Amino acid sequence: MNPMEFLPLLLSLGLSLALTPLVRALARRWGAVAMPRGDRWHKKPTALLGGIAIFAAVLVTSLATVSHTYQTLTLLGASAFLFLVGLVDDLRALKPYQKLIGQVMGAVALLAAGMYLPWTPWLLVNWAITLLWVVGITNALNLLDNMDGLAGGIAAIAAAFLGVNRLMSGQVDEAILLGVLAAALLGFLVFNSNPASIFMGDCGSMFIGFFLAGAALLEPVGGRSRSFLPVLAVPLLVLFIPIFDVCLVTVMRKLAGRAVSQGGRDHTSHRLVALGLSERRAVWLLYVLAMLSGGVAVVTHEIAADVSLLLIGGFTIALTLLGIYIARVKVYAAGEGPAAPGALASFLVDLSYKRRIFEVFLDVLLICLAYAAANVLVYGPVGDDGVWALLTSPLPLLVFLKLGAFLAAGVYRGLWRYIGANDLLVYAKGVVLGSVLSVLAFVVIYRFEGFSRTVFFLDGVILLVLLASSRIAFRLLRSLLPRPPTAGARRTLIYGAGDAGELLLREMQNNPDLGCVPVGFADDDPLKKGKVIHGLRVFGGNGSLEDICRANGVEEVYISSERVPPERVREIQQNCKETGVGLKRLRMSFETLEGKEAVAAG
Repeated sequence: MNPMEFLPLLLSLGLSLALTPLVRALARRWGAVAMPRGDRWHKKPTALLGGIAIFAAVLVTSLATVSHTYQTLTLLGASAFLFLVGLVDDLRALKPYQKLIGQVMGAVALLAAGMYLPWTPWLLVNWAITLLWVVGITNALNLLDNMDGLAGGIAAIAAAFLGVNRLMSGQVDEAILLGVLAAALLGFLVFNSNPASIFMGDCGSMFIGFFLAGAALLEPVGGRSRSFLPVLAVPLLVLFIPIFDVCLVTVMRKLAGRAVSQGGRDHTSHRLVALGLSERRAVWLLYVLAMLSGGVAVVTHEIAADVSLLLIGGFTIALTLLGIYIARVKVYAAGEGPAAPGALASFLVDLSYKRRIFEVFLDVLLICLAYAAANVLVYGPVGDDGVWALLTSPLPLLVFLKLGAFLAAGVYRGLWRYIGANDLLVYAKGVVLGSVLSVLAFVVIYRFEGFSRTVFFLDGVILLVLLASSRIAFRLLRSLLPRPPTAGARRTLIYGAGDAGELLLREMQNNPDLGCVPVGFADDDPLKKGKVIHGLRVFGGNGSLEDICRANGVEEVYISSERVPPERVREIQQNCKETGVGLKRLRMSFETLEGKEAVAAG
């Protein structure tokens, strides 16, 4: 691209910046305002119809500055139709089936222009998949529009990465068209970011969602001759966040016995806020995930199919673990929101989180992923399908042997939540045993002809890393994402940065009923001052307790050890009294149950 080809992007950005305040004023005058509701996130009346500014900026800029093909003109026309459907819905509230009919009509227009996903050898099947794709992505972006700046930002990122992919395929005009959409969305985000003064409305979300879904269908230069994997992966990865969100919402609402179309505060963004992130940080975290997903799509477009498969597999597993983690987050207070899921729903949720069958399926994927990665590292990308088939044909045997080794070593006895060094040792034993059994089996069955010892060594190392990482994932997420504060929780200082203090910290973090938010440690040992325990700083002691409490807003002090001398305890009591801070002491005792009492207790 030469510098002049960036002018359409600047024009689109300028139009969006100029038109959005005007549309906001008109929406307020017309009464097109979203009022706060129990199943919505925003807390104040906010203007709608921001999609008008986005649509106008894209339409004017693209018609005036971009060279079009029959397919891009069809895409613009069909997207304009969906914009009108959304605008009527914003002003008159259409029924769901009426919007669905409009979406199907727009998708049929794309099919008539020869725009479809070539995911199978059968044209009718491809058409059916394309209909589901267009309708699904359009509604996914509509559902994603649930927090200030979220849908607009994710759509801008998706448009940018789709544009990069088109540019890499030699489609400069199509790339500019997608850049025009991204620029219009950036201009809108100036007014839609937290705190938003205008929402895009259905006219915006339906136009943008349909446009992005359709842009993925544009035929590449030279016809549909790209390899199967990029054709399948690129659109899915670029639009992964809206797909991820709609899948999560659909599954969780179905399990809870709620209609998917019913609004609610149970989206990915809401769950991140429930974990303790601010609204702005939750949105930015999803931006980062969208960028990572788009980056994977760009890389997939260029690298060999087997390497792409490994990259996509690893990324999908990581996002699946994140989805399972945030699916457990409570987004409704007691008595609010949907009723508790029934027995079947509870079983399914529990199955995905901590039941062994989930671990087994996960480990099957990890075993395959590790073996394939080891082969790629040793042999490089394998372009010959016959060679690849030869290398991967023993996978069923490997899965059988390694799962048996994991079972024998005790891999499935531990709880992920409490994983420690001993568990990692168990995983190492399971991996080593599985590798030894695999080598012996290959010697007996194949005489090890055509296989590399290096592959089996790397396979064991990679599998151990993947196995340990998957088990540590939830603990890592718990440390990276803040825990939601309990209502009325008190800022707590732990006195004593030893084993008892660390034990007390874990109890505070794992037991929200205590109502404690630990802010750090105090300790009289000068060697511990400035150190960090589980992310919390160790402050000094020896006369500085009052200053520590005032500087950190401490409301309560917990003495973690009974070894603190009585005179020091009296000093701490006096310090806490002078600063108005509560004081408690941890005591550990054991009750002996004997004779009749023990029998009665049983």
